Amino acid sequence: MEKDGFLPIGKVVGTHGVKGTLKIFSDSESLSLFDPGSSIFIQNIDGSVKSWLIRWLRPHKRFFLLSLEGISDIDRAQNFKGARILIDRTSLPQLEEGVYYWSDLIGLRVFLIDGTCLGNIESIIETGSNDVYVVRKGNRETLIPALEKVVKVIDLESKTMQVDLPEGL
Repeated sequence: MEKDGFLPIGKVVGTHGVKGTLKIFSDSESLSLFDPGSSIFIQNIDGSVKSWLIRWLRPHKRFFLLSLEGISDIDRAQNFKGARILIDRTSLPQLEEGVYYWSDLIGLRVFLIDGTCLGNIESIIETGSNDVYVVRKGNRETLIPALEKVVKVIDLESKTMQVDLPEGL
C-alpha cells in the first residue's frame, strides 16, 4: 500500500435488518477508526471509492454492525456486500521509531545477515507476547519472532528486513 494511499481496515460481509445496516469484519485493532462522525471510504467491487460518514458501530457476534449516513434501507445496503472498507493512510497517527503498521511490513523481502533470502512476509500472527512474521518462499514457510534480538534491520524504502535467526529456526 502506498504511503499516501488508502489502507484496508475491513470488509462488508452482509447486511443486518431492513434499515441499511452493514455487517462488517474489521481488520483494525483500534475501533476508534469507526468513531461516529468520522469518515471511512468504501471500495465497491467495481473499484469505485466513496467517502461515507459513520453514524454508529456496534459489536455483533464475531462481526460489527455499521450504520452510515445515506444508507437507510436494505436495498441500498445490499450493494455493498463484498466491498472493502478503507481509510486515508495520511489520517493515521505517526508511530514512534521502531514501531510499524502491519501493512508496511507485509510484503517485505526477508534476508539473513549473511544475505540469504528467506522469502517475503506473507502475514503476521499476534501471539500476545510478540508478533510472529510468516515468511514464505515457494512451499517453504519460516516463522520469525518479532523481537529486537532477531530482527536487525527494517528498511521500508528498500522493502527489506534483515534477521539473525536463533539456533533451530
